[in-house]
Amino acid sequence: MWTAITREVSPALAGCELSFVDRTPIDPGRAQAQHAAYCRALEALGCEVIRLPAEPAFPDSVFVEDVALAFDEVAVATRPGAASRRGEGDAVLEVLGSFRRLLRIEAPGTLDGGDVLRVGRRVFVGASARSNAAGREQLRELLAPCGYIVEGVATRDCLHLKSAVTEVADDTVLINPDWLADDAVFAGFRRIEVDPSEPHAANALRIGDALVYPDCFPKTRARLLAAGIEVHAIDVSELQKAEGAVTCCSIVFRAAGAP
Repeated sequence: MWTAITREVSPALAGCELSFVDRTPIDPGRAQAQHAAYCRALEALGCEVIRLPAEPAFPDSVFVEDVALAFDEVAVATRPGAASRRGEGDAVLEVLGSFRRLLRIEAPGTLDGGDVLRVGRRVFVGASARSNAAGREQLRELLAPCGYIVEGVATRDCLHLKSAVTEVADDTVLINPDWLADDAVFAGFRRIEVDPSEPHAANALRIGDALVYPDCFPKTRARLLAAGIEVHAIDVSELQKAEGAVTCCSIVFRAAGAP
């Protein structure tokens, strides 16, 4: 039913880009083991997982979502806001291009996949340090023929839009309103707010009717369970030290729609 593109953890992960978390020691071996468990969770939820080899030259390359987007009709090669990450995409795009027609964000646009949240035919794009207005406008033009509506959402105090809000069920979002300049854009959704003691807890990866979710946010997890949402909790603590999250470690899409 689903395909998930992943990439193994770079041995240079400790040299990752950081913006909103302090640099602390990262154990690459433990990060690799956690990533392997993450891939197994995707498989358990029905994904065919494509595992690309590690890229030693690119510390952040495990976070494949930032370099490409997959929609039902097309794929989009992004242009990451961190210049150090712009060489990561080649292998990912080669695989993704076998499933979807590829479009591209061009300079001066910048766009990180972590800033792009699709909910049905609406596509929310974070106005962050990594994604600029030119990138957002290019995405709007690229997706308009497919019937998507692209909307900008200003973020604050976090790296990406999906640090602050993700879709967890039909018409339902998990949200940290403090990390959005104006959360009114999500007023029409059923909202599950993160527990105030867990500000980083809004990032969840939806696969069908279930979630892959970090195990370090028990209070917010309880809110998700109370809402009737199936949660598969996993340990991603080493990846979180690299400012990673569960959405950014894969590009998940339905296999139908190959060119």
